[in-house]
Amino acid sequence: MSRNISKLSGRKGLKNNLFKRIIDTTKKSHDTKQIKQLAEEYYVGISTIHGAESFYEFLRPEHKEKKTWICNGSACLCAGTQEILKRKLVNKLGQDKVGEMFCLGRCYENSAFHYNGHNYSGKDIDQIDEIIKGKKISSDNINAVTFATKSILMGEDLSSIEKFKSLLSEILKKDKKNILQIITDSNLCGRGGAGFPAGMKWNFCSQQKSEKKYVICNADEGDSGAFSDRYLLEKQPLKVLFGMIVCAYIIGSDEGVLYIRGEYPKSIEIINGAINELKELNLLGKNILDTKFSCDLNICIGQGAYICGEETALIASIEGRRAEVDVRPPFPTVEGLYKKPTVVNNVETLAAIPGILKYGAKSFSSTGNKKSAGTKLVCLDGLFIKPGVYEIDMGTPMKKIIYEIGSGFTKAVKALQIGGPLGGVIPISEVNKLNLDFQEFAEAGFMLGHGGIVSIPETFSMVKYIHHLFKFSSDESCGKCFPGRLGSYRGKEMFDQVLDKSEKIPIKLLDELLVTMKEGCLCALCGAIPVPISNILKYFTHEFKNDIKHDV
Repeated sequence: MSRNISKLSGRKGLKNNLFKRIIDTTKKSHDTKQIKQLAEEYYVGISTIHGAESFYEFLRPEHKEKKTWICNGSACLCAGTQEILKRKLVNKLGQDKVGEMFCLGRCYENSAFHYNGHNYSGKDIDQIDEIIKGKKISSDNINAVTFATKSILMGEDLSSIEKFKSLLSEILKKDKKNILQIITDSNLCGRGGAGFPAGMKWNFCSQQKSEKKYVICNADEGDSGAFSDRYLLEKQPLKVLFGMIVCAYIIGSDEGVLYIRGEYPKSIEIINGAINELKELNLLGKNILDTKFSCDLNICIGQGAYICGEETALIASIEGRRAEVDVRPPFPTVEGLYKKPTVVNNVETLAAIPGILKYGAKSFSSTGNKKSAGTKLVCLDGLFIKPGVYEIDMGTPMKKIIYEIGSGFTKAVKALQIGGPLGGVIPISEVNKLNLDFQEFAEAGFMLGHGGIVSIPETFSMVKYIHHLFKFSSDESCGKCFPGRLGSYRGKEMFDQVLDKSEKIPIKLLDELLVTMKEGCLCALCGAIPVPISNILKYFTHEFKNDIKHDV
């Protein structure tokens, strides 16, 4: 059935994609007649439209009733700023008008909330009266700091349209195979967490015989503690778009889409402006720079579903289906968007392309090691003395990142969660033994992932943190597989009872639940959540000794 919906949706293509039409229809009026007309136009059942609509947080009736939403991401939770923030907003707007969103990308200063299409954080709450009145305040600062001497990701080498045009003109004169070889030789691996070699992915897609192919930029950055995608989209948009255009050129595609999370309104605005400017200058669209190469880029706005960070769920979303994970193979490079060969890369991966092509493969591959080459953006949250986004050489000791680059913490911290809510929870003593390396993290039982760091203070209860992780996975599970849907909710129930003192932790049952989720889930969302929970149970046993029931 999903295959048929994909192909039916593909009849209209990206410019008139079903997901956007569903958003427009349901947000404007939610008229039953219009939904029926939409289903008829795309030759899909009304249940397909209702099924997709009901999946997304931002399209639900209860979401529309709210006026403001506070960030409930891990970084803001650990910073301890959100309860005070919530009280202030409730006092101003009323209890029923305040909702929650998972991570607004303001982890570097916390106190984050969304109001009337804009995000705010830090001391912005002190101007809540002005914000409610519609007064514009300067709230778009992103505390970005460059560290590495290399400028692959954060340098100013592609800071102007003129530089963009010059480099693109040079690339379009070169043989596609030579460009692909440079990307392959650079050993660039996916920066979204999976770490798959970018050159290999592009090569697989380029070899597919198809009249249509697509490039997708996965900008659905939802990991708390990670705001590097937001930095690149807002401060280095030309690098991201350049990477997509080069990818399209190599694989034989003439169209791409950036799937940007709705929680990042400024990112959407800036990318949209950059695309329009490139089109006006013939750097996007038909016959770019008077060559035979044509490429157009579109934007698709996410509607509050973390699972869309998983590539097959993201593709399903664009197609207007429920954003559920698809079984692989076939992989997207063979059957992706609308069942056509598709490359899906995350923002940071694409942003690395212009630097690699300008400075050469060796400039990237010579840093770090073969499996973890180049530089990586690392995000330090608001509990660091110097929070921000830093470009750091792979292989750099984590101790140096924490205590030299970040200058340590503003308060006592007992552990770091690195790689988002699915990443490992690592005691400070263990973090100090690691280097910035994908394989090294994995071999130690952790995950580097996106490179976002959430600091967990000494005073924060690990029982509460496990509850937070289970609640996150139960809220965000796509619901397709039983271990993910039921396992997450059952885990949350266990810790609901622990927190209200009605039951102790049935440790044997909990261990079995974590094994079932890890081995039985379809994707990394619910399949990886056992990793941080197991880490906490292993390294922080002393916090649970009075809450464990051993005879179950």
